[in-house]
Amino acid sequence: MPFAPRLWFALVWLTPLLVQAAPAPWYYWRSLVDGSLVCAQTAPGHGWERDSAAFEGPGCQPRRRLIVVPLR
Repeated sequence: MPFAPRLWFALVWLTPLLVQAAPAPWYYWRSLVDGSLVCAQTAPGHGWERDSAAFEGPGCQPRRRLIVVPLR
């Protein structure tokens, strides 16, 4: 069974790469030409500057906050 050792080797070496993966943060980007805003993970191109801090939620949405109210 020559396939099993190769599969084990691939799993052992690729698992750390998968564990480290994380989504890229979202930013608002402002155009240097007309000042319009665009929400994207990377710069839309030449002539754009980052206009906001990183958002953790998708599409420039803030992360939802969970409020826990203790019962009495």
